[in-house]
Amino acid sequence: MNAYELAAMRRAIAISAQGLGSTSPNPPVGCVILDSDGRTVGEGYHVRKGESHAEVNALAAAGERAEGGTAVVTLEPCNHYGRTPPCREALIDAKVTKVLIAVMDPTSRGEGGAELLRKAGIEVQQGCLEDEALLVLGPWRASLKDDRPFITWIYEASADGNPDASLTQGVALEEMNSLRESYDLVIGQGGIEEGRPGSHGNGVFQLPHGSLTGDPAETIRVLRDTRARSILLSGAIDEMSPITSTGLVDQVIAYLPKTPYSWSPNADSTRTMAVPDGFQLTEVTRRAAHVRLVGRRTVPPPVPLGRPGRAPSCS
Repeated sequence: MNAYELAAMRRAIAISAQGLGSTSPNPPVGCVILDSDGRTVGEGYHVRKGESHAEVNALAAAGERAEGGTAVVTLEPCNHYGRTPPCREALIDAKVTKVLIAVMDPTSRGEGGAELLRKAGIEVQQGCLEDEALLVLGPWRASLKDDRPFITWIYEASADGNPDASLTQGVALEEMNSLRESYDLVIGQGGIEEGRPGSHGNGVFQLPHGSLTGDPAETIRVLRDTRARSILLSGAIDEMSPITSTGLVDQVIAYLPKTPYSWSPNADSTRTMAVPDGFQLTEVTRRAAHVRLVGRRTVPPPVPLGRPGRAPSCS
């Protein structure tokens, strides 16, 4: 990729995040159209299921200037007729000569959109800034792989680093409020707090009150049946134990309070920790009187968590 294309892909990744929390069960995708001279002439992103995909929105903005140009898209263009026509068809009709793809689509049908673009004489490059695009598409892809929502748990920790349900959730609650727009479901101490517009039932992702009290298999079924791709969790440990104790959490955001510079845990503390076992630190920052820790799961959960290999289609 040249400098114009690199900048365009990062722009496509950035605008794709505006679809977080509203596209499910579809992925949040962004697209930028460059003309034959490398100038940006159109961009677009997917807003919600049933509406135009990112490529179609970007091509609509570009108009005739897309001919002979390059489409830069964060996910492989779709290859089937659903509620909207396939995006690979729109790109062919627009007469672009090159398509850059960050992430390949595990739900792609038949030969795949990329292969049909190649057969139409269009140059296709894939894997372009894939790791960066997965900052947005990662939870969606993980949800497909595990056949359940991707779950992020925000909590305040005690001084020894363990999640503490007795805390007020002050700084954690503040971050939860800032992140809620990026998730399909927000679950707090009182149960489900918010559901994003969905495509079934009464229009929201549903999680009945009291539904998280069963065994691991039942908890997984309940979460899967919401059809949400992502869940933001913040609540009391006891209320969330069916999720937190069975390995269902994929990412943690923990707030560790300030401790003395020379300190020994009290006798009641079993051990000190940063993030739970099975998680790897991916970010450490200081925020006011707390240290903010982000951890991603690296160790497989202790119980089977879904039906790997099942890839629901998107439209």
